[in-house]
Amino acid sequence: MDKFNTRTTIKNTSILSTLTTTDRDGKRKLSFRAKRWLVILSVHMLFFLSFSIDIQVLEGTLNGSRFLGFHLIDTFSTFEVYLATHHLSVNMIIGSLTVLSIYILVGGRTYCSWICPYGLLSEIGEKLHNTLVNKKIIKERAFSNKVRYFFWILFLTLSFGSGYLVFETINVVGILSRAITYGWSVALSWVLAVLLIEIFFSRRAWCKYICPIGTTYSLLGYVSATRIEWNDSCDHCMVCHDVCFEDQVLELTKQKYDKEREEKGITHEYIKSGDCTLCGRCADVCHQDALNFNFRWKELV
Repeated sequence: MDKFNTRTTIKNTSILSTLTTTDRDGKRKLSFRAKRWLVILSVHMLFFLSFSIDIQVLEGTLNGSRFLGFHLIDTFSTFEVYLATHHLSVNMIIGSLTVLSIYILVGGRTYCSWICPYGLLSEIGEKLHNTLVNKKIIKERAFSNKVRYFFWILFLTLSFGSGYLVFETINVVGILSRAITYGWSVALSWVLAVLLIEIFFSRRAWCKYICPIGTTYSLLGYVSATRIEWNDSCDHCMVCHDVCFEDQVLELTKQKYDKEREEKGITHEYIKSGDCTLCGRCADVCHQDALNFNFRWKELV
């Protein structure tokens, strides 16, 4: 299949068909998208069961929880609490350091694609958005993702100035996580409103431009151990670029970098940007196996 037809096929596939992929031997297997969705559903099933039938495995929500008695606190929530109250409990410090340690190992923004429940909804919204764009019903609208740093500073400043966790009143991730654990609330109407904005106005707008949780983990992503690795079997078809949540991170797959790599003798390279969510979509669609997960710290041993 030529490059043009490959890209056209990928754009026109149904979202259900992306839950499996074919390896080089022609065997069907679960895609990384399917694995991620299973992880997200499993995590939130544990939240729900721990509350509803008191199994005490994963108690709480994504903002703050206990896994088998060990405290886990979202990093951005910790920043908010400290700026609002000027105090952190010992359990919050321990929980934050535990979460930081985990994401340094597995990749900063894996939170966004492997844990966040809104991320799953946003993927479905993205497919609907792309379908509307392809049918020329709506226009593609994209903005500089640097605007997220403005919102990151804004929400922390509001917490400091007001003494309240201002972001939590509009945090679709927290609203959805609490709804799954404790039950339906009217706040879910805000989640629906944000999703509709992503479908009809701008693809993945919340995740790309607003959410300070993802911004925090993207900063951590620059030093994290697990990365997507590119190798020179890449034929630059750019299908990976079409499916990437943060396609600016895949600039290295463009043809214009070939000469520079050849001169330096580069045959493999890690995705450097902390914006990469390690969703694995690029690895799912790459027909040359040029993109795969790797643990880059092993090279230090």
